[in-house]
Amino acid sequence: MSASRDDNLTEFHWLLEVLQTIDVGMLVVDLEFKVIAWNGFMENHSGIAPQDALGRHLFDVFPDIPQDWFEHKSRTVIQLKNRAFTTWEQRPYVFKFKNNRPITGTSEYMYQNCTFIPVTNTQGEVENLCVIVYDVTDVAVSKQELQKANVQLKELSRLDRLTELFNRGYWEEQLSQEFMRQQRSGNATSLVMFDIDHFKKVNDEHGHPAGDEVIRMVARVVRETIRASDIPGRYGGEEFAVILPDTQPEDAMQLAERLREHVEAQVVKTQGEDIQVTISLGVSGWNSGFSEYSEWIDSADQALYQSKQGGRNLVTLA
Repeated sequence: MSASRDDNLTEFHWLLEVLQTIDVGMLVVDLEFKVIAWNGFMENHSGIAPQDALGRHLFDVFPDIPQDWFEHKSRTVIQLKNRAFTTWEQRPYVFKFKNNRPITGTSEYMYQNCTFIPVTNTQGEVENLCVIVYDVTDVAVSKQELQKANVQLKELSRLDRLTELFNRGYWEEQLSQEFMRQQRSGNATSLVMFDIDHFKKVNDEHGHPAGDEVIRMVARVVRETIRASDIPGRYGGEEFAVILPDTQPEDAMQLAERLREHVEAQVVKTQGEDIQVTISLGVSGWNSGFSEYSEWIDSADQALYQSKQGGRNLVTLA
């Protein structure tokens, strides 16, 4: 019996040693949520010694824990006698521990997966609840960075690099969707097409880098002038386009005139001399006679051509 008792004590000792040193948190509470076990992981990451936690109500030790949620989760585990889980994607953390890993230093707090385990006695009755805490900060941060990179990549695929306006492909997709919406609703919507006057002369006299700066300036004016709901794009070369949802042609003419005035007032400074340019614009309101969106573009382009024929630096309504 003595040898058996010694063996049991030895097994109990190394079991406690393992529980104290494993790299996961272990917390045990009774059915009144008083802390009865607390391993080294919990002590190290919380900064709370066992003697300051044992016997105390869990929500006094950790006031940041959402009590209603934790109690509901625990009661379900206790009543069904089944394990339950929570992941960092459902709830970033249960225990608000600081993240102290240098590799994942971008995260202020430790991301956690937690397992709730019912602890039964020899009669099969649940007497306690064990919560296992896994530090998954590395996984969470890596996934978030990947998602962020994918969002940025998707956004870049939509943008024209020089102007940071929508590129032609994505802009035409938006126009196609707006065209289909107009076919159903028939609301007033307008399209503005415009280009930079005598742009070839700018490139020939000042060089392509100066021409690029002029294009960037025009794009900046567009972003500063239009509304958040408007959809701007670089149509090609020095030509631009803006979709104006829910806008009467007369209102679109006013916005186009502001664009014209603001561009004319800009000065692009180069190593040689300052450059000032103008733009010519064409405006076309939605027409139920359009059978496809390319006809809408053609209508605005024809108005743009009339502005060119009329002496440039003009706005013309189709």
